[in-house]
Amino acid sequence: MALSLQQRDQIERRIRAAIDRLLAGQIPPGGACDVKTLACEAGISRASLYRTWGHLKDEFEKRRAAAWAAGQRPDPREARIARLRDLNQRLTGKLARTHTELTLLKERHRLLLSVLAAKDDELERLRRELSSFSGTHAVPARNHELADDATSVVPLARH
Repeated sequence: MALSLQQRDQIERRIRAAIDRLLAGQIPPGGACDVKTLACEAGISRASLYRTWGHLKDEFEKRRAAAWAAGQRPDPREARIARLRDLNQRLTGKLARTHTELTLLKERHRLLLSVLAAKDDELERLRRELSSFSGTHAVPARNHELADDATSVVPLARH
C-alpha cells in the first residue's frame, strides 16, 4: 500500500525527531544510539528505514559520526565502553610492568640469598678455623674501644 504525502511527511518528522532525541542522549532503556533503536523510536521497521528512508538513516549516521568526532558521546554506554577500554589498556600495561618488576625482584632476591648463604658458609668456616686456632695458640684480648686498631685483629694461621 502506497503512503500518502501526509503519511510520508509524518513518518519523516518522527524519524527526524527520533534522530534528534538519540543524538541528544535520550536513549531508551535497552537501546543504543544506533539504527535499530532509531527505527524502533520512529515506529517503523529497520527494513523500511533502510529501503524507504535510507537518506535519513545516512543523515543519522553522519550526524552521529560528527558528534563523536567533536567529542560528544550521545550514547552513555558507548562512552562507558570507550572509558573502560582505555582503563583496561592502562591496567594491562601496569600489570605487565608490575610483573616485569616482580620478576626482577625475585631474581635479585635469589641472588642475594645465594650471596648471603656464601657469606654464612664463609663465616662458619672462619669460626671453625678460629676455634681450632684459639685452641692451640693464645688469643690476645680485644680492645673494644679501639675496634679499628690493628691489635683487635686476630691473625689467622697459615697452612
